[in-house]
Formats: sequence, structure tokens, C-alpha cells
Amino acid sequence: MSATPPPGPATGATPPDGAATGLSLIVPTLDSHQLLPRLVNSLQRQSWPHWKVLFIDGPSGAEHRAWLEALCHRDHRFRWQPQDPALPGIFGAMNQGFREAPPEDWLLFWGSDDWAPSRTVLEEAMEATQRGPRGVQPPDLVVCSGRYAGKGPDGATRLGRRTAFSSCRAFRLSLFLGSTPPHQATLIGPGARRRLDHYAEPFRLSADLDYFLRLSTSRDLTAKGLDLELVHMGVAGASGQQTGRRLQEVALAYRRSFGWLWGLPFGLRYVRRLWSRRPGAGQGPRPPRRDR
Repeated sequence: MSATPPPGPATGATPPDGAATGLSLIVPTLDSHQLLPRLVNSLQRQSWPHWKVLFIDGPSGAEHRAWLEALCHRDHRFRWQPQDPALPGIFGAMNQGFREAPPEDWLLFWGSDDWAPSRTVLEEAMEATQRGPRGVQPPDLVVCSGRYAGKGPDGATRLGRRTAFSSCRAFRLSLFLGSTPPHQATLIGPGARRRLDHYAEPFRLSADLDYFLRLSTSRDLTAKGLDLELVHMGVAGASGQQTGRRLQEVALAYRRSFGWLWGLPFGLRYVRRLWSRRPGAGQGPRPPRRDR
């Protein structure tokens, strides 16, 4: 049974003068139209409507592409294009999004099974991308938090552990101590894109970690932490089924960035993962906190 594209406005929305900078969401897809209505609905109900979505579609079947066509026809804030065969894999699709999005836009990378948890999250996140008092420049990254979600025994969606970055005040030090910004909850600004505008080969599963590590070598990089649960993330995916390759790529990313010290962030990363999976960890709300 095919999923029906949600209704939407016939034309795209343009931000009014003085509105927040544009936001482009890049969503790689592959025969995933049964998952997409939740993502689409969560965006169409946002209080801040000036987002755009670009689906980068792999070699999907006719039913999936017909679904995309129907959605993009009904709501012009959505568009899609086939994935370039020269840019294979999830991060290849994301690199295509880097290339296609307007250079002044902020970027957010989501999967087909991700969605916005409330109607105000994009408005709150985009407020953090603006200039500060007395003309302080916008940050290069805005790092929020996310929460994993899966199906319980009854088939209903169950929220799981929370994932967040430890501190943006010392971005590279936090990376060295094993913390990683969740890429689905990190807005990549024009300043970051000017410094680094692609995910690197040969990474297939951990290119996001490598991207943040390489970006962190910019001494004037500014990252703002926002205590905002920006996204709920599905737990399915290839990365969870390829543990050996992921471990190899994580080790490679740390070796490239920290040389012979790579073992420390590698070990601390997985200590953090184990700690976050203890019973009750990351389930409840946290007190408001912002890094500046």
C-alpha cells in the first residue's frame, strides 16, 4: 500500500525582509516513501515556514519517485533530484546537497525516518543563527540535541536515549574527550561551509565525525550550543549493522586528527556510549542550558 503525500501549499514560502537566514534540509532517500510522511508533516506544521527540503534520491523504484513528484507538485518548498552516481552512499548524497544548496543557507541533514518533535523547533533553532548584540557575527554551527526513537512491542513509537554534544565553548577539546555533535541536530552555517564544504572519502559511516574534526582545526570557528531537542531519529540504518567498518572509520578519523593520541578520544567515545545506555539514562528532561 503506497503512502499518500501530505497536503501542502501550492507555492513555496519566501522569508519576509528581516527574517532569519534560509534553511535547507537535505534528505537522502532510497525507496523510503513509506517513512517520509511523518518527516513531511512535522515540517509543514512548523511555526517558522521558510525552510526548504531537497531530497537526494538513490536508484529508487517508480512508486517512490511518483510519491516524491506528487509531494513536490503540491508543496514547492520540497524538491528532489536523482543522486549523482559519482557520489555514492549516504554521505555522497549529502555532498550533493552541500553542492546544490544556496551558499547563504544554513544546512541540516536528516534521514527519511527523522522528524521534528514540536512545531516550534525550527523557529527556536533559527533564532540562534542570527547576529548577536552589538553586531556580533552569527555562529558557524548551532548544535542542538536529538533523541532516538523506535517501535515498542505494541508497535507504537517509543522515545529512547538522548544524544547531545558536551560543550561548544571548547569545541575541539570536547571532540578530543569523545563527544560528537549529532549531525541531524547540528545546523551548519555559511561560515562553516566556507571553511569546509564536503564530507571526505573514504568514509561511508563516520564522515560526520571526520567533518567536525577537520572543521575544529579552524581557530576562529564559533559554535553555539542550544538546549533544544531538535529532532527525533529513527534507529534503523546501515550504520548500526556494520559495526566493524564503523569502528575502523572512527579510529581512522581520530588518527587523522590527533595522531598518536587517537586512542584516548576513541576510548572515551565508547565509554560515553556505554554510559548513555545505562537504565534510565537520557530519558528525562534536562534543565535549560545554553553554551555561548
